[in-house]
Amino acid sequence: MSDPRLGRLLAPRSVAVIGASPAPGKAGNALVRSLATFGGAVLPVHPTADEVHGRPVAKRLADLPEVPDLALLAVPAAAVPSVVRECGEAGVAGAVVHAGGFAEADEDGAALQRELAAVVAETGIRVLGPNTSGFIAPHLGLCASFVASAATIDPGPLAIVAQSGGVNHALAFGAHGEGLGVRLAVGLGNAVDVSFADVIDHVAGDDGTGVVALAIEGTADGRGLVEAIGRLVDRVPVVALKLGRTDVTSFAQSHTGAVTGSWKVARAALAQAGAVVVDDTSELLDAARALARRRLPPRRRVGVGLVTGQAGPGLLLADALAARGVALPELPEGVQDELAHEIGSLTYRRNPVDTGRPGPTLPRVLDAVAAAPAIDLLAVYLLDEPDAVDPTDALRAAGPAVLGTGGPPEAVAARTAALDAAGVPVFPAPERAAAAVAAIAADAEAAYRRGRDGSEPAAPAVAESAPQEWDEDEAKRLVAGLGIDVPARTVCERPEEVPDAAAAIGFPVVLKLVHPLLRHKTEAGAIRTGLRDRRDVVAALDELAAADVPEGCRVMVEAMAPPGPELLLGAIRDPAFGPLVVLGAGGVDAELQDDTSVRLAPVSAAEAATMLDELASAGRYRGHRGAPAVDEPRLAAAISAVSALFAQRPALAELEINPLRVVAGGGLLALDALVVERAPEIDNVSRGTVRSRP
Repeated sequence: MSDPRLGRLLAPRSVAVIGASPAPGKAGNALVRSLATFGGAVLPVHPTADEVHGRPVAKRLADLPEVPDLALLAVPAAAVPSVVRECGEAGVAGAVVHAGGFAEADEDGAALQRELAAVVAETGIRVLGPNTSGFIAPHLGLCASFVASAATIDPGPLAIVAQSGGVNHALAFGAHGEGLGVRLAVGLGNAVDVSFADVIDHVAGDDGTGVVALAIEGTADGRGLVEAIGRLVDRVPVVALKLGRTDVTSFAQSHTGAVTGSWKVARAALAQAGAVVVDDTSELLDAARALARRRLPPRRRVGVGLVTGQAGPGLLLADALAARGVALPELPEGVQDELAHEIGSLTYRRNPVDTGRPGPTLPRVLDAVAAAPAIDLLAVYLLDEPDAVDPTDALRAAGPAVLGTGGPPEAVAARTAALDAAGVPVFPAPERAAAAVAAIAADAEAAYRRGRDGSEPAAPAVAESAPQEWDEDEAKRLVAGLGIDVPARTVCERPEEVPDAAAAIGFPVVLKLVHPLLRHKTEAGAIRTGLRDRRDVVAALDELAAADVPEGCRVMVEAMAPPGPELLLGAIRDPAFGPLVVLGAGGVDAELQDDTSVRLAPVSAAEAATMLDELASAGRYRGHRGAPAVDEPRLAAAISAVSALFAQRPALAELEINPLRVVAGGGLLALDALVVERAPEIDNVSRGTVRSRP
C-alpha cells in the first residue's frame, strides 16, 4: 500500500518553491513558471525577492499562509539537508530535490547524500531525488519540473518511472507526440528515498493509470522492484527498459557468475515479475501504447494471424515477428479454402495471408482468420488506399488486432484516432507494428505463467550441518541430496590407496585432486581422465604430483562418465536481486558461450521448465545428432531443487554444477560441483557477534 505522504507529494493540493528566483534562467524561476497551470496554491519562498512571475514571495517557509503538501527545492546542494529538515519538521509531506552534486559527483557528494538520507529517516518526509528534474502529473495541471515546456504534455493513461530526469521527459514528450498522453512521469534521480517500487505502488491505487513504462539504469533493491511489479501487473500492464547492456558484473569464484551480468539478470527478473521487457525507448513507447489499447487474456502461447494487403511490408512484419519469437500458426485447411473463395487461390493463405490487394472482401478475410482456433490476435498491414477499402469498420469488428499502415500523414492520423478509440493500435511501419504485437503477446503469456502453480518449492531434505569450506566431494554430497545423480567415487587420503580404489570402482576412471581452495581443476592441471588400468593410474598420480595446487589435497577416484551434452546449473546472489538460479550451456568454456537463462530463486518446477527454451543451444540437449535428449521434467525438478536450497540457505554464496552431463535415458550426472560459503563479518568485536556478507 502506498504511503499517504507519497500520495501528497505526487498529487499535492499546494506546492512551495523554496529558492524561487526572479532571475530568468535560474531553476527557481523556471519552477514557478512551470506551475502556471497548477490548480492548487503555488507558494514561492525566497529571502529577498518580493514576487516571481506575478506571485507574492514569502521570506521563509514559516511565513507561508499554509503548510504545503509539496516543496520544490531550488537551493544549493550544501543547503539541502537543513532545508529538508525544516520542511519535515514543519509538516511538509514531500520534497523534490532538484540540485545535483550528491553521490553522482564525488565522495563529498556521497557524504552529503548520506546526511540527507539521515534527515529523511529522522523526520519522515518523503524525498524525490536528489539530482532530478522532477515529475509531471498532467491530469492535475502539475509540472513539478524545471523543464517548463513539460506543462504542455496532454493527460493520458501512461505512467512513466525513470531514473534519469532527461529520459523521463523524453518519454513523456514522445508519448505526447504519439497521442498516448501521460498520467504521471517521475524522474527518480539518485533515489535517496522515493524508489521505483514506491511509485509503482502509488500508481497501483490510481484508476487513471492504464499502463506503466519503466526506464531502469540500476536499482539497489531489485527484489522490491520485482515484488511491486507483481502487485500491479495483473491489473495494469508494465513495460520495462533496462539500460546498461554492456555492464557485466563478474563473479570471480566460478563460471556461474561470469555468465550472468547485471543487465541480463535485471531483464530476466523483470520478465519473471510479469513486465514486458524491451530494447529501446521507441519500443518502450510502442509497447506501452499497444497495451494501453489492447490486452489479451492469459495464453500459454499467443497465436497471431497476419493479414497483409501488400506482400513486401507483410514480409517485413512477418520477419520481425519471427525474430521476436511470436507464433504464426498455420491456418486449418478449411479456413484456407474459405480464404481462397474470398481472395483467390493464387495468393498465400496459410499464415501470413496475402490478400493481393485489399478490397470489399477484407472484412470476411479478417473474420475468417480471427475465427481460426489457434489465432488470438490479428496483425494487419494495409497501405492507405481509400479507393480500394476503408479498413476501419472491418478492424473494429474483427476482434483483437494491431494495424500497420502507411500513407499521407493526415490520413494515417485520422485512422489512428478512429481505431485507437476502438482498441486497435495503429503504427506507421511494419517493424513498429511487430513490436506492438510482440508486447501484447508477451504480456498475455506472462499472465499465463503467473496463473500456473507458482508456489515456492519445498527445500530439499539436506542436512543443515555443513562445512564452511567445501571441496568437490563435500559439494557432491550436497548435490546428491538434491536428487541429482553423481558418479561413483572414493576419496583417498594417501596416494598408495588410489590404485586399489580405482580397481574397486571399475575402469575406466578419473583422478582429481580436491581441496576447498581448488576450484578450477582443469586450469590447475589437477585432473586426469580416461584411465583404463592400474598402470594408467600410477602414471597419472606421478603427473598430478607436479600440479600447482594447495597443500593438503586429497585424491578423488571417480567412475568415468558416459558421453553426452553438458549443461551448467548454478545459483548465485546478486547484490540487488538476491538469490538467482542459472541454467546454461556447460563445460570449461561456459562463460565464453554467453548462453544462459536466469530466474530469481526459488522457482517452481513449472517455471523452471521454461528455462531450457531460452538457451540458444536448446536443441543440443534435445537429441541433436543422436546425442542423449535430456529428461526435461527431471531437469526442471533439479533446477527447482537447487533454487529452493539456495534461497533458503543464506549461508551459501554460490553453488555450481558444471558440467551437468546429459546421459543415456535423459538422466543428469553432476561431473563437478562447487559450493562457496558466505564469509562471516564481525559486526561487534566486543560482543563477538558475526553476520554473513557476500
